[in-house]
Amino acid sequence: MNASISVVCYKSKTLSNGESPLMLQITKDKKRKYQSLGISVNPKHWNFLKGEPKPKCPNRDYILKIILAKKEELQRKVLEFNSRQREYSVYSLLKETERTQHMTVGEFYLALIDEFERNGKLGNRRAYKGSYNSLNSFTGDNLDICFEDITQGWLLNYESWLRAKGNKETTISIQFRTLRSVYNKAIKRKCVGKEYYPFEDFHINKFNVHTDKRAISKNDVLKIISADLTGKSEYVKFSRDIFVFSYLCGGINFCDVASLTKENILNGRLFYVRQKTGKQINLCLTKNASAIIDKYYKGGKGFLFPILDVTRHITATQRENRLHKVLGQVDKSLKIVAQIAKVDVNLTTYVARHSYATVLKRSGVPTSIICESLGHSSERVTQIYLDSFENKQLDEAMKNLL
Repeated sequence: MNASISVVCYKSKTLSNGESPLMLQITKDKKRKYQSLGISVNPKHWNFLKGEPKPKCPNRDYILKIILAKKEELQRKVLEFNSRQREYSVYSLLKETERTQHMTVGEFYLALIDEFERNGKLGNRRAYKGSYNSLNSFTGDNLDICFEDITQGWLLNYESWLRAKGNKETTISIQFRTLRSVYNKAIKRKCVGKEYYPFEDFHINKFNVHTDKRAISKNDVLKIISADLTGKSEYVKFSRDIFVFSYLCGGINFCDVASLTKENILNGRLFYVRQKTGKQINLCLTKNASAIIDKYYKGGKGFLFPILDVTRHITATQRENRLHKVLGQVDKSLKIVAQIAKVDVNLTTYVARHSYATVLKRSGVPTSIICESLGHSSERVTQIYLDSFENKQLDEAMKNLL
């Protein structure tokens, strides 16, 4: 005997929103079991005879979509059991198809974003929030859709929309990789079945993500250092100083620069733990780098540079938002610096990191001390190399920077 599947509205139970939960009712061999659909409805909008929302029920299409998806999932399992001539009960049937929760794409995104924030993974939070905002804009502020709705055709439409907005290949690739990551998490948490996975036929590696080299020569670095910024804003001058400081201090990342305090300086050396990798960094501070610190450090227990404020940027989210805002302003100002210095490059703080490695390499420094590429995979290898050498060797190598 096959199982019968229906939907009932538990009007005897009232939720905090004033609605009643919708439950799946599975019956087989005179045994009955219920499973929550994770959605609710006002009983006055429910047709108890037909077991479906009335025509004027708010969110009727969305409710029907959830019901249909769950019924189809159970019916597929029933067919699978029958084709294998495998006995099953209402309990084993539900166990095979059990989901932790039914969530829309929007709800799942927001839950992940909140999770990242609570766990202090603010970089992930920013990336997923950016993806959420993009998808929300694409759908016209309507992410109340099921993951099953994201098909290959849906992805192609999203790609066309991103291109029409003038996004570059790298940006499009990032958006799709983030969306794919979210979909994989949804499958893992049993919010959608594997059979709906749309990325089998939609290949993300088709996007051309080749980027121009981000390193500049020592000669170009010297042009930036000596560029006449007379008449330019203090922010432009500050941005140039941050770039130079990063270049002279082992390509230190902007977020690490912002977090430096007087405690990070000891006996003319810079000690800090790199936030991205957790690695301890130990570098000699050159006169030029020390002069930049002296220019901005106001004394006390504050930060070395006027990026974060210990009295205003207290929570991790406040710090993250501030860093993101200032970094954007600094990188924008560096375009002005590059123009004045007549250096033909998209100058950003990250260029300083690449240039640090490349200049040392071109100066004859062994690749065992520093490698040319500083991508995500090689950054880790580079740091391992740096940690394995004595400070004296690295100090000698850094004399080649200017």
